[in-house]
Amino acid sequence: MDFRLKVFFTVATRLSFTKAAIELFITQPAVSKHIQELEEAYKVKLFDRTGSKISLTQAGEQLVKQAKNIFEIYREIDYEMSALIKEQNGMLRLGASTTISQYIIPPLLARFHGEMQGIKVILRNGNTEQIESALLNKEIETGIVEGQSKNKAIKYTPFLKDELVLVCNSTNPLVNKREITKQDLLQLRFLMREQGSGTLEVIEHALKPLKIKMSELIVEMQLGSTESIKSYLMNSNCVAFISIHAIEKELKSNELVILDVDNLIIERYFYIISLHGKANALSDLFIKNISRYYNLKL
Repeated sequence: MDFRLKVFFTVATRLSFTKAAIELFITQPAVSKHIQELEEAYKVKLFDRTGSKISLTQAGEQLVKQAKNIFEIYREIDYEMSALIKEQNGMLRLGASTTISQYIIPPLLARFHGEMQGIKVILRNGNTEQIESALLNKEIETGIVEGQSKNKAIKYTPFLKDELVLVCNSTNPLVNKREITKQDLLQLRFLMREQGSGTLEVIEHALKPLKIKMSELIVEMQLGSTESIKSYLMNSNCVAFISIHAIEKELKSNELVILDVDNLIIERYFYIISLHGKANALSDLFIKNISRYYNLKL
């Protein structure tokens, strides 16, 4: 691999010569020298410099795209060459939306690492929108997300069934209510995830048959993670729709209670996502590994 290209890509990602030097364990003058050599070789400017800030030129943006493709090919080569000598080596970049990265994927990664110790896994966490964007930008090879809408450039493979349930803390007076009606839903105070969250999208879709719009619900606060929602619930009389996978511990300890909602069951799938027509050996290996864990036929 051309080290100059790696230096360029690191600077382009960080938009900082200083941060690139620290990350690559070289001096800042060395970083500048490598960039200068590339600019001389291609006879174009790769960065615009304004005071202490830098930005990519049009040529720089084009080189970033090509560099991503080159690095992907190198990862494939590393994997295929190691496979020839019965070793599994390489780097796999995964993305997972918040609920999955916190409650579903850690034991799967531990199992995978136990079997494939030569493969380095980097897990990126974000909401569904952010993970899909990372896949489209080739910043990850595969991801696992929640959500209802689909991007045509992405292949979605159903992975694991999930259910969203309405919960409150165990001291909430709602616990004594036999059933939550549509009218109740319009009067309760909700905690919700942020825009771009697959969970929010699924809730919105599930409420349509009840003829309830998200804008009609009283939202006390939007929070960026399920953990923060659970913590807030413990200290308020709010309610929230949360994945059943995320509250197993709290249900057992009787800190949170599931409320039965009349005519409302919110089921969804978590999806494995990859780019159409873009096979990746390490991704395939990981998917086969987790499908064995859940006895899935993917």
